[in-house]
Amino acid sequence: MKGVVVVTLIAAVLFCGLAVANPPIQEPKQYEQFCEHQLVSGTGYVDTAVSIVDKKIALEYYDMMSGNGDLEMDSTHVYSQEPDKLKRDLPNCSENGTGVTEKALNLFENTKLTYDGSVTKTPLSGGKFINSKRFYGGIDAQVQEMFSVNQMEKDQTTYFGSTNNSSITHTVGLNTLNSFNGTWGTDASMHKIFYKDIKSHEMFSGDFEIQKEIKFHEAPIPDEDTKCPCEGVDC
Repeated sequence: MKGVVVVTLIAAVLFCGLAVANPPIQEPKQYEQFCEHQLVSGTGYVDTAVSIVDKKIALEYYDMMSGNGDLEMDSTHVYSQEPDKLKRDLPNCSENGTGVTEKALNLFENTKLTYDGSVTKTPLSGGKFINSKRFYGGIDAQVQEMFSVNQMEKDQTTYFGSTNNSSITHTVGLNTLNSFNGTWGTDASMHKIFYKDIKSHEMFSGDFEIQKEIKFHEAPIPDEDTKCPCEGVDC
């Protein structure tokens, strides 16, 4: 019997203490971009990997998979330090939280995939990892996907924003609709040293249909100008 799971995880952090807020990252004047789109249909060995690491916008992204079977895939990876040059529709990201709306992004990925390894008896294995790295000005939020499946149908969108011109500044998100036979799961976390720790882990093994959204967001409130704490004191 096929299981059906619908999961939504949304963490929104709105800071009242401006001193700990993360200001948006400024776009480089000489910005950089990357775009890859592929349509694949066939039978045989599959081995793909994409990695994007950009310290200037606090982005770490890895996507990889391998298998041997029947594959159909329509996949797009687009990355831009200047989000005004990268505008895409995102599901469930409108002002009222429903529908589809266009957003200016630093990273957009969409993969529509069908895989069947029943003839070769070889699973499709892989994973995805996206991180807004705190050390480089991000919000220390990350989402990871892992899978090893004999059959899969997937429509998945991953998105990221961190810079000033992004309409989803300081946001990490994944939206997926999966039907699979095998093992599939996600880990998500957001950490603030000494006072915040959010974690989510799920793993499903069997025959499932899953609709899931994970999104972390921190309101990019700039630091408030404050006086030196030692002003007027001989210290």
